[in-house]
Amino acid sequence: MSQRQGVDLSFEDGARAVELARESVESYVEHGQREQPGSMREAFYERTGAFVRLESTRGRGSLRGCAGGYRSGEQLGHVIVDAAIEAASEDSCGSEVSPSELPNLTVSVCAVRNVVLTDDPLADIDLGTHGVAIDGGGENGWLYPTVPVENGWSAREYLDRTCRKAGLPPTAWQDDDVVVTLFEGQVFRERDPDGSVEQV
Repeated sequence: MSQRQGVDLSFEDGARAVELARESVESYVEHGQREQPGSMREAFYERTGAFVRLESTRGRGSLRGCAGGYRSGEQLGHVIVDAAIEAASEDSCGSEVSPSELPNLTVSVCAVRNVVLTDDPLADIDLGTHGVAIDGGGENGWLYPTVPVENGWSAREYLDRTCRKAGLPPTAWQDDDVVVTLFEGQVFRERDPDGSVEQV
């Protein structure tokens, strides 16, 4: 098991990360423009991965978009902007977020802190702490650290579902030619659409 240290955000950094992601989604959806991070907090200059997740509060709620990556050579501020735009685009969940949806979306950001390459994911995974990324056969997929806890999944089910998201057979994580990467992330999210932020 090998680790790489990433960024460590304060609560204020995390709240600003969520705000930046929301501004980026709104700018893209309403005007087709890429938001500029502007004068960034010091932590946002770190080069690390991040993910942005958009969820609808309409009806029973649903995932409206998710994008990002656990590794990046870009500065965190720019990674957040790009992930937010991609999450709101039709490439993410099949249909682009429309302006009328914006008041019903909650935004969350996961800033990657540690990347762990593992030969024994079932033993190494810590539910609620680790996100999972699967790469194999030209396919890849990932799931947020909070997802298994929200859904009551076991570690095995979490790995199986990440494989399915990657378009691979559920047990592909056990194959020698499939790379399983665990990543620790700090997750910050809006409690309500455009509302106060909490760290999860």
